[in-house]
Amino acid sequence: MVLSLVSLCAREVVSDHSSSPSWLRWVPRELYGALLQAAFTSCRPLAVGELVHRWPERTLRVGGPRKEGQTAPNRLCIQALLLAVVRGLSDQRCALQVLDLCGLQGDEGGLGDPMGGWSLTVALCTMVVQARAGAQRAQRREGERERKRFSALERERDVKRERGRWKNGNGDEARGAESNGLRMGLCVILGEEELVRGVRRRMEIERKREPGSGGVRQEAEDLTSDVLVHVRADIFVNARSWERVRAALTTLGPLKLQCRYLRVEEISVSSIRTLLDILPHQGLLGIDIRYSSLGVAGLAELLPQISTFPALNSLRLHYCNLDFRRDHHGQEEALRDLSLGLAKIQVLRRLSLTALRLPGQLRVLLSSLPQPLEILELPYLSLSPVDLAYLSCSHHASSLQQLDLSENCLDESTLPSIRRLLSQASSSLQHLSLSGCGLTDGLLERLLPSLGGLLSPQELGSGPESALHGRPHGPGEDGCENALSPSLTVPESPGGLSAGPSRPALQRSALRLAAG
Repeated sequence: MVLSLVSLCAREVVSDHSSSPSWLRWVPRELYGALLQAAFTSCRPLAVGELVHRWPERTLRVGGPRKEGQTAPNRLCIQALLLAVVRGLSDQRCALQVLDLCGLQGDEGGLGDPMGGWSLTVALCTMVVQARAGAQRAQRREGERERKRFSALERERDVKRERGRWKNGNGDEARGAESNGLRMGLCVILGEEELVRGVRRRMEIERKREPGSGGVRQEAEDLTSDVLVHVRADIFVNARSWERVRAALTTLGPLKLQCRYLRVEEISVSSIRTLLDILPHQGLLGIDIRYSSLGVAGLAELLPQISTFPALNSLRLHYCNLDFRRDHHGQEEALRDLSLGLAKIQVLRRLSLTALRLPGQLRVLLSSLPQPLEILELPYLSLSPVDLAYLSCSHHASSLQQLDLSENCLDESTLPSIRRLLSQASSSLQHLSLSGCGLTDGLLERLLPSLGGLLSPQELGSGPESALHGRPHGPGEDGCENALSPSLTVPESPGGLSAGPSRPALQRSALRLAAG
């Protein structure tokens, strides 16, 4: 990766921690981004803190897809960033209003010690709670200063009043009585005015509570009026981080936590329901539930809540203890409830069902979806020939960009459905996984005409990056790739140009074929 002159200069500038306060005041706002990236790359947490503390833009985005050769920010740099955000709340030089950390987390304990999803979630929730506590302490100090100032004004007023009495003497009793009467009358008038004002205030409150009066919107605006910075992130919740996440999401303070993708592991259905209730409904794009014993009834109970998130386009369920192979009373009704719940998710584009064991039920689940899916992952689902036949003729087939059928048994009976499915998806499919499906060389050879429209012969060679690399060959079969070249051709566009840009080609690493 060739670095630009700005990047090289930025690395040199942030290399000295001690000089940060001296040069930072002279840096134009256009260079803050390059300096912050250099500080992350060089692991300079003090420079990160100084830059974020005085961040001149309204939005700061850290994370997302990284360039080639670019590593995830170090754990110390992320912690310095979060501390600087809290310190910047009381600094007028910091213009930050939106902190976007979506896609920031890496693997726990990976190279360079990146901050994993669980650690980042705990750190974010701690930051939100600490910011609230700091705001409360500042508010108490401000209240104490106001109280002292008011007491000083009262004492000064009392001293002036006493001095006026000594100057004027005792005065005339009639005049004193008259003034007392005037003061009593004024107190009565003020009391009546306060009473009227209190009645009017109560009437306004009651009117706001009436449905359709806009009171809910006004109340929401009042609650968010104290928010200084909105923090967007991907949240990872399990049994250890559940309490901190709940505290952060229910805390009203200068920082407001918003979730883009929610990942939940090993927590109960009731805890997931509570979490969905307190999550902000705007901006949530995906929900990933793993290793939670939902059961059929639990999932049917969660789907109505999940459907209330208007932007939700991804739902992933991994090892959630759903099994329709057993003959239990009420299974058909529960399956219909699941189908109706999925149908309410209006913009669903990605559905992943891992190890849920749903043989013969794919039509009931997918036929009710209002929009065709673009990503469908069905590993370990015990799919039957009936399921594959439905999928090949469904309204999802022609829109699929990623398809995962790993660990589902594919044999002679399913071969026509698979070929029809690949033919329907040939114009859009970019990723196909058939690993662990028991494909022999004979079945694969019969499948080649359908695969030929998806990738080129070079991508099916025997090299280390080919789709067939590592597949054992049967006796007497010296590699299927010898028979592939005549049957596979790269389509050409009019004018003799290769048809690369016309549609995304299936990537070399995107096709996974393995013998079962």
